[in-house]
Amino acid sequence: MKGGSVSSAAKSAVAAIPPKPVAVASGPSSLTTSKAATPSGTSTPGTPTPLATDDIARRVAEAKRRVAEAQSKLAVKDNPYMSLPQTKKNKPAEPAQQGAGLKMAAHPLLLDQTPAAPQSKKDRYKPMQPKFASIKANVRNAPTPPPPPPVIATPEVSANPYATSSAKDTGFEGAPKERSGRNFRFNPKGKYVQIGNQMRQEQQLEALKQRIAASARKAGLDSEFETLEKNIRRPPPPDAEWWDASLLPNKTYEDISLGMSSLNIHSDDSPITIYIQHPIPIPAPGDKNKAALKPLMLTKKEQKKLRKQRRAAELQDKRDRIRMGLIPPDAPKVRLSNLMKVLTSDAVQDPTKVEARVRREVAMRKHQHEKMNSERKLTDEQRREKIENKKLEEEKKGIYAAVFKVKNLSDPAHRFKVRKNAEQMNLTGVCIFNPGFNMVYVEGAFKFIRNYKRLMTHRIAWTERARPRGAEEVEIASGASDDEDEEKGKGKAPAYESEEGAVSLEDNKCWLVWEGEIRERYFNNFKPKSCPTDSTAKEALGDKLKGYWDQAKNWKPDEEELF
Repeated sequence: MKGGSVSSAAKSAVAAIPPKPVAVASGPSSLTTSKAATPSGTSTPGTPTPLATDDIARRVAEAKRRVAEAQSKLAVKDNPYMSLPQTKKNKPAEPAQQGAGLKMAAHPLLLDQTPAAPQSKKDRYKPMQPKFASIKANVRNAPTPPPPPPVIATPEVSANPYATSSAKDTGFEGAPKERSGRNFRFNPKGKYVQIGNQMRQEQQLEALKQRIAASARKAGLDSEFETLEKNIRRPPPPDAEWWDASLLPNKTYEDISLGMSSLNIHSDDSPITIYIQHPIPIPAPGDKNKAALKPLMLTKKEQKKLRKQRRAAELQDKRDRIRMGLIPPDAPKVRLSNLMKVLTSDAVQDPTKVEARVRREVAMRKHQHEKMNSERKLTDEQRREKIENKKLEEEKKGIYAAVFKVKNLSDPAHRFKVRKNAEQMNLTGVCIFNPGFNMVYVEGAFKFIRNYKRLMTHRIAWTERARPRGAEEVEIASGASDDEDEEKGKGKAPAYESEEGAVSLEDNKCWLVWEGEIRERYFNNFKPKSCPTDSTAKEALGDKLKGYWDQAKNWKPDEEELF
């Protein structure tokens, strides 16, 4: 290495110069110079002159200066962070300090001879240059450090939460944030005028909707504007839904902001528990309609044969009981035909007395038989109860409903048949009278709904008007006088005449609009009701059945749909 050769030569030169009080010479150049400067005849060897001493000191200083320059060049070459010393040409080199012990001068490589470069405000926060010399040999001989562990990205938590991103980038949290000037933002012309016009249009449209709904309600046409009325009067949302109300202490969703601990979840009265609730199984509606197996139908001859066998078995059982002494034997059954065979001796002695006794026994047996029949006969209450029980048994099989549309139901006979048959068949529902059409809704057992459907569609003659009660046809004799006619007509009802202005029943008809099974009854009895408007008709039907009114109103028979 160049640095090592220069330093060894300097050491050998210094060791060759003898110790003097002024300076110590080093290097081979000093030896030759001293020999040449000393004349052979003027001075003795070993005692130098003053001129020679000054020349030696000057040469030693020059040698040190060159050694220092060479070392500084090598240091700058190896370490690019060190800058060359800026020396002036006229400035003499400072003599190196020498000494021993604590007064020993430091090695030139350990000294920072680079002057501080002028720094600006922008370079204030740049990293400082190293104060030591870096040698490539030391870098190569240094052991290779182990690879660093993988760095896991963690969210950086700043000590100052108010520090901006610009301060973090510079590395100084106290750096001020560069403010950006605010610009004026002008609203476009006519912006708020357009918003005001839109709000006024919405208010006018809302007022128009309310006026239309009010006029329709007065005219009875609210069914057509029902959807419009719903949109106008929309109910507000509840504070809490019913499925969440039991979990909220104050029955509002604002309790969620208080935290999960405040909710009624882990408390003692919470609906959420560790237990499992198994619901009670409910039989399917179709299971009730399963038809039971009917007994085999027998002919008359087979029924007589079974009756004969059954009675013979009962008689044989009674005889066996009499033989075993369990029951007393029956008294002899004496009739007038077998009187002489049964009572031979008594009948011969006094036939009149025996005949009277036999007649009493016959009458007694007849009275006993009629008494047993009367006791076995059902009373009126029991008969009605039996009929009601049969109706209830039919209802257990399932409840059905039917909707009928009648074009004209003004005839009193037709109204009576519709109402009375529904009551007799234990059917509930409503009969609505409307100027446009009439609707009949009935619900009950399937068997009675089937019979009532046949009544409405086949049995009732809808085109025939019923005669008024007490009307009779009056025939007038050709030869009778007017006075006699008046006398004959007294006390008799007048002949039937059609009322003027009555609605014709020529095209009157009844249609079955809908029938099907329902879950439960919606009415307790069958009641006729007059509803002049659609709203009153829907109120009579209720919220769950008001759709049948629109269905019956919009329903048309097949023959009308074809044309």
